[in-house]
Amino acid sequence: MNQVEQYKAEFIEFMVASKVLTFGDFTTKSGRKTPYFINTGRYRTGAQLNSLANYYADAIVSSQIEFDFLFGPAYKGIPLATATAMALAKRGRDVSFCFNRKEAKDHGEGGVLVGHQPQDGEKALIIEDVTTAGTSLRETIPLLRKAAAINLAGLVVSVDRQERGLSEKNALDQVSIDYQMPAFPIVTVQEVMTHLEGRTLEGEVVLTPQLAERMRSYLREYGGR
Repeated sequence: MNQVEQYKAEFIEFMVASKVLTFGDFTTKSGRKTPYFINTGRYRTGAQLNSLANYYADAIVSSQIEFDFLFGPAYKGIPLATATAMALAKRGRDVSFCFNRKEAKDHGEGGVLVGHQPQDGEKALIIEDVTTAGTSLRETIPLLRKAAAINLAGLVVSVDRQERGLSEKNALDQVSIDYQMPAFPIVTVQEVMTHLEGRTLEGEVVLTPQLAERMRSYLREYGGR
């Protein structure tokens, strides 16, 4: 059986145990019929968030990417950036983080950014939940650039679904091209299949060969180029 890196294997099993990654019959927001679904809204405990942040930290360390601060787009990116900064601090790297408000505050210190205030020349590493078509980035990157002449160090997400987005390209690859920055996941959907197909978890095979073939068929139809 092929293997993926240890932290990736643990993350895949963590998603299954958290019921964030499920298999069956689903319909995506775009109307695609999919045999698997990733619902990051099911992370709901402190222990889960602690584990999730450590997997993000694993991916960031593994990437060897250089950055000055973490940025979490509202709303899901807020706890991700905060918790990942804590996870990195426990590993000896104390990094700054910030996030945006959906509406500018008109009293107190004002502004739309909370936490670290970006400085000219700093490199921002953006943290999101799953592969994005770039909608939140189009909204939030101008906020960062209005605050300072920052550079985009990259984007890290939890799962790359490896589907095409607004073009024929993989949505995550398209984001990388559009914003001229690296974009990488903790795991890809191919790695999920590699690790889970036929594997027994807590007495059950969650990804049977039949389901795996449906996933491959889905990616043949909707996968990015």
